[in-house]
Amino acid sequence: MHIKDIDLNLLRLFDAVYLTRNVSRAADLLDLTQPAASQGLSRLRTLIRDPLFLRAPGGVQPTPKAVRLADAVRGALAALEQALNESALFEPLQSRKVFRIHMSDIGESRFLPELMVALRERAPGVRIETSPLGPADIADALDSGRIDFAFGFLPTVEHTQRVQLLKDRYIVLLREGHPFTRRRRSSAALLEDLRRLEFVAVRTHSDTLRILQLLRLEDRLRLTTEHFMVLPAIVKATDLGVVMPRNIAQGFAEGGGYAIVEPAFPLRDFTVSLHWSRRFEADPGNRWLRQLIVDLYADR
Repeated sequence: MHIKDIDLNLLRLFDAVYLTRNVSRAADLLDLTQPAASQGLSRLRTLIRDPLFLRAPGGVQPTPKAVRLADAVRGALAALEQALNESALFEPLQSRKVFRIHMSDIGESRFLPELMVALRERAPGVRIETSPLGPADIADALDSGRIDFAFGFLPTVEHTQRVQLLKDRYIVLLREGHPFTRRRRSSAALLEDLRRLEFVAVRTHSDTLRILQLLRLEDRLRLTTEHFMVLPAIVKATDLGVVMPRNIAQGFAEGGGYAIVEPAFPLRDFTVSLHWSRRFEADPGNRWLRQLIVDLYADR
């Protein structure tokens, strides 16, 4: 086989199928019909003399040959896009670009205020739209350009470029003066005494629920909500405790009325990262906002 035999669009199709593990989803990403995607994949299989992808539950799985090709194909496509975009400019003071970002409600609270202040000074015409997605949808949305970035603790999101912004850990937030805070305890005793508390949890932040499950505290769960930002009012008005990131809890506590307890939870430490697609890594606007975000938030 010679490189002249390969249509660039077949490589784009290969990359999309490899990322999504699904021919139909790959077709959607590339704005192709299902028959056209299947026909293109058949041509590529013939040229490479390998099945490339085999049927599997929910989609397809790559063959060893496809796994060996994947990084080279993606690197070649990224290099070509970078070369084509080299002459493009991004002028922040004149730009009216809209950046779309995956964030949870708690991520919006943590990151948006400082980011919007910085944009007002450096790129006053730039707009931000947040769009919370399920973890399974984030990589595809980045690769298709539906979103530009994703913030958060996203351990299940694969095949993205990423940079760590900060380290954090889960703690328990209680109201100020809560009876639980009146006695000092050893680390082991603190974990054991958590059974004296009752909790509120957030359905969309599964790690906090997982921590309660690992500590066998599910029976102490009295309220499950959809969003984090309702929690301060609930905690302040009740004796309920909430497992949440310390970084956010400290912001609540600084205003008064709250206490923070730091048990040695399992899975308590985590990292918050910025994710983007390799396809758009060389895009001047993507590169500019990415650097601004790193400058604003990355741990010094």
